Amino acid sequence: MHDKMPTDEKLIERGCNLPSICNLCSDHNETTFHILFDCPYAVRIWTWFSAAININLHFNNVEDIWKLCDRGWSPQCKVVIKAAIINILATIWFVRNQARFNNKKIHWNSAINLISSSVSLTGNYTKLTSTSSMIDFQVLKKFNIHIHPPRALVIKEVMWSPPLHNWIKGNSDGSATSTSSACGIIFRNSISDSILCVAENLGVGSAFIAEICGAMRAIEIAHQRNWTNFWLETDSMLVVVAFANDTIVPWNLCNRWCNCKKLTLSMNFVISHIFREGNQCVDSLANVGLSIQGLFSWETAPAEVLCYIGRNKLGLPSFRFMSF
Repeated sequence: MHDKMPTDEKLIERGCNLPSICNLCSDHNETTFHILFDCPYAVRIWTWFSAAININLHFNNVEDIWKLCDRGWSPQCKVVIKAAIINILATIWFVRNQARFNNKKIHWNSAINLISSSVSLTGNYTKLTSTSSMIDFQVLKKFNIHIHPPRALVIKEVMWSPPLHNWIKGNSDGSATSTSSACGIIFRNSISDSILCVAENLGVGSAFIAEICGAMRAIEIAHQRNWTNFWLETDSMLVVVAFANDTIVPWNLCNRWCNCKKLTLSMNFVISHIFREGNQCVDSLANVGLSIQGLFSWETAPAEVLCYIGRNKLGLPSFRFMSF
């Protein structure tokens, strides 16, 4: 593509004085365009490729080959077309070198087999997907490529659920930037009213540490207020796992973590996971914590979370988009 291949034409341009002959047809001077497109050997290969993709090919220059990629192929088929073009060019040059330097003639059918096997590897190993197009189907099958169907998009409805009567539910979340981390907690009763909102700036730390600290702070507050029926909910699956496996808790938090777990023994305690889309209240509150110093609490929910609390109270869902 950079016109740097050392064909006879280019070597002569660079000052090499040599007779020129195409080693594939022995009937023409060797130029870049001839050996890659005009030579009868190359024409047979391009004719095979033309039949494989069911498109009449006509090249006026080297750049024309890439126009094939501009068609409406699926992602998997497009990478196969690119791989075929690259392998055709590379194989023609390989066959030319074998003929010139090793006096070894490779039949064009053998060259096509080399190209097909390389393109098949590329098409099967790519993670890109195909579509239901019959044209794409025919091209991929021609190269013995397994069709990768498009990933199924699943839309999951995520709803926040209030606790049972006489229970308190605390949702916690953590947030972190390069300079600060914070956690947020919202406690609500069985009629979805906010009882207490808490935001705490934790200083420099990771998002996981902020999530763990949010869970511990929620348990400590629940114990202080004698909420014996307490349901803790977080969007961090690692925090949920930490209640069964203490080893994932950072060493500098282990003592506090063990103390919090002991506090839960005096409660009817439940821990659960919720997708982030259902935990937007405390996500916003954790972001508030990034802009404050220390620990803040509100008996009345701050403006930043009122909208989300209202949606949760009305039972309005959020939606999570997942592909499989």
